[in-house]
Amino acid sequence: MRPATGNPMRGIALKVSSVVVFLAMQTFIKLAGSDIPPGQVTFCRSFFALFPIMAYLGYQGQLRSAFYTTNPIGHLKRGTLGIISMGLGFYGLLHLPLPEAIALGYAMPLVAVIFAALFLGETVRIYRWSAVFFGMVGVAIISWPKLTLFREGGVHAEQAIGAISVLMASVLGGMAMIQVRRLVEEEKTATIVLYFSITATVLSLVTVPFGWQFLDLGPQLFLIAAGFCGGVAQILLTESYRHADVSTVAPFEYTSIVIGGVIAYFVFGDVPGRSTLVGTAIVVAAGIFIIYREHQLDLERRAARQAGS
Repeated sequence: MRPATGNPMRGIALKVSSVVVFLAMQTFIKLAGSDIPPGQVTFCRSFFALFPIMAYLGYQGQLRSAFYTTNPIGHLKRGTLGIISMGLGFYGLLHLPLPEAIALGYAMPLVAVIFAALFLGETVRIYRWSAVFFGMVGVAIISWPKLTLFREGGVHAEQAIGAISVLMASVLGGMAMIQVRRLVEEEKTATIVLYFSITATVLSLVTVPFGWQFLDLGPQLFLIAAGFCGGVAQILLTESYRHADVSTVAPFEYTSIVIGGVIAYFVFGDVPGRSTLVGTAIVVAAGIFIIYREHQLDLERRAARQAGS
């Protein structure tokens, strides 16, 4: 993607801002309470995100055109994968310390590389396969202490299930990313963002019979705030790509582990363990290497197109 205005510093600032707002969303969800059904959390996250998204599209003059689509089935597939991934991710978020939930979520771009090779026929060479392998080793280092807690049972088993939920969310999220890659070939970004929020809102209502709760005012406000933050963060993320290449802003996704660690310590008293720190360092290094390789390959493709023109 070629930047529209060529202002990398603005793109980076918007990217980091989106990371901060996404972390605020996650913090509000954790503050709402761990006993809220994931489907109910997902509905609030999706429904209340529609308000800033639609306001933004209206301001840009894109609201009417954003509803036009030539591939409603594709949006339904992307929404279904995304909503299940979101629900699993929120379950893990509610039952894991924030730094570990963030770190395990970094498995998603690694999984996306595997699925891109399997389902899109993309050529993945030894460098990226090596990065994926080491990234998965890092994920195993982070998650293994939680998985061994199954042996103890009780409340600790919830953290083990939470870790598995985040990993499953990463797998489904990787599949959703593949679906998005297919959609961007024929649909506008505004359409994809809008239809995902609408689809996620509608599909999450299916979970109403499975234990939705009447919430006190505090948890309600936290979930509403989480939804608004999710919508605003999506807007900031989209805007960041208008000002800089994806390869320029993508590495700043990893600022979330630092900012999230600070939030987790001061708000929840969470301190990441040694396995989390070591595993996160490996996963982040693998992710940055993949981003670097993607950037190098993009430069090679551009050079080849220019040479052939």
